[in-house]
Amino acid sequence: MQIYQLKDAKPIDVLKTTFGDEVVLEDEESSRTYVLLAEFSLGPNEYAVLAPAEPQKDEAESVFRITRNDTGAPELETILDDEEWETVSEIYDEMTADFD
Repeated sequence: MQIYQLKDAKPIDVLKTTFGDEVVLEDEESSRTYVLLAEFSLGPNEYAVLAPAEPQKDEAESVFRITRNDTGAPELETILDDEEWETVSEIYDEMTADFD
């Protein structure tokens, strides 16, 4: 993966436009509501950072890649590549850092 910096992140609103401020993620057994914290593009990829609407103890934000299905609707994909996940997480951390 190319090395990206905070200046390379461009804000987007793909999920917010489609779903609003909350996203419901479903699997075969359950569904869970997440709050949309951030969306941004880095190079050719788009990413979203979500937090559980009702977090469990020690539960952190989740980082996903935004992809498109056959109809062009946005979908969330787990980032399996450790280097990509680390890069996106670091960019998000820099976006939200408070240096006061």
